[in-house]
Amino acid sequence: MAVVDIPGSKSITARALFLAAAADGVTTLVRPLRSDDTEGFAEGLARLGYRVGRTPDTWQIDGRPEGPSVTAADVYCRDGATTARFLPALAATGRGTYRFDASAQMRRRPLLPLSRALRDLGVDLRHEETEGHHPLTVRASGVEGGDVTLDAGQSSQYLTALLLLGPLTRKGLRIKVTDLVSAPYVEITLAMMRAFGVEVGRDGDVFVVPPGGYRATTYAIEPDASTASYFFAAAAVTGGEVTVPGLGAGALQGDLDFVDVLGRMGAQVTVGAESTTVRGTGELRGLTVNMRDISDTMPTLAAIAPFASGPVRIEDVANTRVKECDRLEACAENLRRLGVEVETGPDWIGIQPGPDMSGAEIKSYGDHRIVMSFAVTGLRVPGIAFDDPGCVRKTFPGFHEAFALGFSPRRTPRRGGPYRP
Repeated sequence: MAVVDIPGSKSITARALFLAAAADGVTTLVRPLRSDDTEGFAEGLARLGYRVGRTPDTWQIDGRPEGPSVTAADVYCRDGATTARFLPALAATGRGTYRFDASAQMRRRPLLPLSRALRDLGVDLRHEETEGHHPLTVRASGVEGGDVTLDAGQSSQYLTALLLLGPLTRKGLRIKVTDLVSAPYVEITLAMMRAFGVEVGRDGDVFVVPPGGYRATTYAIEPDASTASYFFAAAAVTGGEVTVPGLGAGALQGDLDFVDVLGRMGAQVTVGAESTTVRGTGELRGLTVNMRDISDTMPTLAAIAPFASGPVRIEDVANTRVKECDRLEACAENLRRLGVEVETGPDWIGIQPGPDMSGAEIKSYGDHRIVMSFAVTGLRVPGIAFDDPGCVRKTFPGFHEAFALGFSPRRTPRRGGPYRP
């Protein structure tokens, strides 16, 4: 049995940083995630002229409802999708010229639906090289607001960026959404906006965001449910038991619903008021599951699917093809390397039981979730190694040490070489 302290949620930390920067007053964030993505977001705020003070357990941000304090900035977003998508919207509320660029991986990821929506609101936003991709420049003069239509079928982050922007506009926003993926992440946004003093109305596919700005507050960041999925999955495949404090029935993050999938497969799941426990029972059944709303945990399920007694089919996850990598094909390729029979379609993956799996080097594609997911596979399959174990720094720099501590004292990442469970 293990009690695992999971670092703070990446999604919640990024939203909290935006809200704190936009709020009137000084906001204190308690136990924010410190990772490459969130450090990049904080660095981006500093480039835009916001003050971010940091201690080991808290960050304090001086809010500026009027927008960035500088009239020119060059912001490097690293690999962070929230940084690359949220900060241009925040910059649009200021007065000045702000340029945003990102890593080669992030440059490949799409932005066009959000760019179009911002342009429809009068924002002067120009992509410098490839339309719909970084780098881009925002020539800001504030945002009037009004009605806008958005396709959020590739990423809910497009909608979140507009929702967060809404109270900073002069008239507020009415956002009509024509498609939406990963809807629970939008619920996180709405709940957090409420905590900062803004109530968003909704009428079907239309979100109504009032003007008026945000109020500063003290905000505690809950543990990352996506990261917790690897530890819950580990318990399910090893017959162990894992409890994650801080993630209970009132958790904001939809990815906690991954434990329901494990329950359907045969694990014993207890979701209490303040914590969640998963215990492996020695049984994992195959199933067909729609993971549209919890698609960040698709690789976790794919990585343990070969241990099920029957086939596992994961459906409605087309958006995973435009994440840090094409996660559907990355999972399929790595499972085949291990000797597992796999099929994929435009938005699904089918995985057969793999009783005769053998070790191989896992190709990470620079994607933290591929590495962390297949670390779980390595608990049952000797000889698994990773070509880039360090890419976990994006969301959980200490993952390998924490995972090794939880499941085997002998598992440690090798410096300068592949991680071998």
